[in-house]
Amino acid sequence: MTPQIASAAYVALILALFWFDRDHKVRTSWALWIPTIWLLINGSRAVSEWFDPVHTGDAESLEGSPVDAAVFGILLLAALGVLVWRRRRTARFLRANAPLLLFFAYCAISILWSDYSFVAFKRWTKAIGDPAVVLVVLTDLNPTAALQRVLSRMAFILLPLSVLFIKYYPTIGRSYDQWSWQPIYGGVTMFKNLLGMTCLVAGLGSLWSFMVAWRERKGRDRLRHMGPHAIIIAMAIYLFLTADSMTSFACFVLAGSLIVLASLRRISRKPTTVHLLVAAVIALALCAVFLPEANLVQSLGRDPTLTGRTRIWAAVISVVRNPMLGAGFESFWTGDRLHKIWVLINEPGIQEAHDGYLEVYLNLGWIGVALLAVLIVSGYRNVITLFRRDRKAGTIRLAFFVAGLVFSITEAGFRMMSPVWIVFLLSTMAVPIGKRRKDRPVASDQSARRASTESGSAYEDALEAI
Repeated sequence: MTPQIASAAYVALILALFWFDRDHKVRTSWALWIPTIWLLINGSRAVSEWFDPVHTGDAESLEGSPVDAAVFGILLLAALGVLVWRRRRTARFLRANAPLLLFFAYCAISILWSDYSFVAFKRWTKAIGDPAVVLVVLTDLNPTAALQRVLSRMAFILLPLSVLFIKYYPTIGRSYDQWSWQPIYGGVTMFKNLLGMTCLVAGLGSLWSFMVAWRERKGRDRLRHMGPHAIIIAMAIYLFLTADSMTSFACFVLAGSLIVLASLRRISRKPTTVHLLVAAVIALALCAVFLPEANLVQSLGRDPTLTGRTRIWAAVISVVRNPMLGAGFESFWTGDRLHKIWVLINEPGIQEAHDGYLEVYLNLGWIGVALLAVLIVSGYRNVITLFRRDRKAGTIRLAFFVAGLVFSITEAGFRMMSPVWIVFLLSTMAVPIGKRRKDRPVASDQSARRASTESGSAYEDALEAI
């Protein structure tokens, strides 16, 4: 098959996925395209990199692309505009999520002692786009349907294109190791680890939608909605194995198992069982990494040093100057430290510690780690609270929460503007009790206006419909 024919076939496939997954009974806001585009960019490659797909960028450069800055700036302003328009619901969410606000506030304060304060400030400005787009989803009139739609859009676009690029456009979808010349499969991304993160988020989202369709729909309607997500799950597994992204694949298996088990009534009705499942998944991941005698890492095709990660961890810890405060927000991998670490590990180009918790420590110190711990504890409480009230919404939140924790053991999962971090933020956010409407289909704009007029709350419903 020629690349041109393959392109036409994959475009037809993408359109078919959207067509079969459509649901006219559920209405969501046009504003969902803001978080969708945000995830599409952060789950693939920057806009500037699409115009230069072969160039991988300069690891030492602190200056970003003005094109990327403009795109992210427009998306951030659009998200903030929507939240201001929905200010009543936004205010309720902000009041309910003090730990998250405190964490980002400390990130902003840490800019003061960064070696490159202006660069750190620009990065923080872009980073607040993550909670902003998450709030756009959660303040939608139908938040669960909105989340399902955003995840489906991301999956239906990025995963088929990744397969297309890897198979038919090697100059875009592949690169080669500079020493061994072994192929590295990136698909729509520049690196295999990012492809793994994208597949992890998209795969879990489609598995959740698959289980929801299996549980709530009947007959042909069930098959019509299960089919597209079954295709995405198969593509995600193919890309995991092709890219050799074993960390993401392991997280998909563990978190995906939670989705399946939590969908069973026998388990979901017993809170203690859910707690035990979460504890078992996290304990299994910790044993695999820190107990070499368990041979779990070797069974995934990795050496006991986790492909050199233990060497990286020792090197980065040795150059920490201020353990309590850290180097400042997103500032550790800059300046002299970068060259020193490259010399210590003899691996030029590396820009992450391959551990999310360690990454927070390097940039924000022990204070940042403590605030992250508060965010995790409060986030788990929020997940369980929502799971008890709304099993459908709580199941995917639980999966994303556990995936974020496990993924960050050996990858920089808590790094801003990464797909895993974005959905982890979504999972930890508290939903204000008593103010959240149950998801319901909206027949038409006219009926919505008529119902709101009769109830005397047309202004509030108009705000929520944006």
